[in-house]
Amino acid sequence: MTNSDDTRAESPATDAARRPALSRALLRISASLDLETVLQEVADGACELTGARYGCIVTVDESGTPGDFVTSGLTEEDHRRVAAWPDGLRLFEQLRDLPGPFRIPDFAAFVRSLGVTWDVVLSSACMSTPLRHLGAHVGNFFLGDKEGRAEFTDEDEEVLLLFAAQAAAAIVNARTFRAEQRARADVETLVETSPIGVVVFDARTGRPASFNREARRLFEVLRVPGHPREHVLEVATCRFADGREIELDRFPLIETMKSAQTLRAEEMVVSTPGGRSIRVLLNATPIHAEDGTVRSLVATAQDLAPLEALDRMRADFLGMVSHELRTPLAAIKGSTTTVLDPAQSFGPTETRQFFRIIDEQADRMSA
Repeated sequence: MTNSDDTRAESPATDAARRPALSRALLRISASLDLETVLQEVADGACELTGARYGCIVTVDESGTPGDFVTSGLTEEDHRRVAAWPDGLRLFEQLRDLPGPFRIPDFAAFVRSLGVTWDVVLSSACMSTPLRHLGAHVGNFFLGDKEGRAEFTDEDEEVLLLFAAQAAAAIVNARTFRAEQRARADVETLVETSPIGVVVFDARTGRPASFNREARRLFEVLRVPGHPREHVLEVATCRFADGREIELDRFPLIETMKSAQTLRAEEMVVSTPGGRSIRVLLNATPIHAEDGTVRSLVATAQDLAPLEALDRMRADFLGMVSHELRTPLAAIKGSTTTVLDPAQSFGPTETRQFFRIIDEQADRMSA
């Protein structure tokens, strides 16, 4: 390896000539949000400005396992050979943990010193640096074979570090974006599959902006044939548990949107012309913008029909059980009352008969 003292610095004229090309390269990098495109631009730009024939960027995850593999200057065949090279991972692990940046005058000789056969891509001088962002190691950046088989210079290293910073930021931003997208997709899936209807209203227009699957079903039940789903909001009426009945567009939901108040557990029957109706439990929560104004309102509606059906089943079950228990209990009570009546006198045979009735009815109850 060599350090900055071992390599001759380039002239100020050469450095000045690089600046326009460097500016153009950075503009191309900042023009895209796609990680693969950004990394390719980084590798191509660094090779162009340092005179390297080859460039390679390898991203790593939190455990150091390689992920994305982007190259510059390699043919598609060479790229596949490097990616499939059996000793590639072992060599990468050796280079990944080296403190950087570092420069190696004869990379092939260095690789052979590690006991690795290097026959994939020819390389003389090599320069590399870890990709770090806020102390986190997110990958490694390699450049190889400087033009004229020269060694890389201090200015080359500065260019490498500049492009490495761009690549590291792009990797972190892409991972953050992907994590946010996954989290958002999880929430959207949770809301979409919820058994409770969810409708998001635009506070500015008062119109629904989105429906989940259950909300679409509820609106479809109430929808008047020949009219769109949103027509329900114009013709529906709400009847409350206390007997009040008002049109939906005068319902406190709209006032909640205007006053930024929260509505909790309002039970009502929503009906539309033609006899269509649903009993629901409504909740509404305003969503505020940064300036404190109401940006939107999230309303949830739980269809109470399944709960009512469950209550009916419970009442029917209790009625059936009560009936099934009443008959044997009456027989048992009658038998014990008769036997224990002091005014009555029964012989052993009769008493035994009463006890047999009690036993049979007890067996019936436990069956």
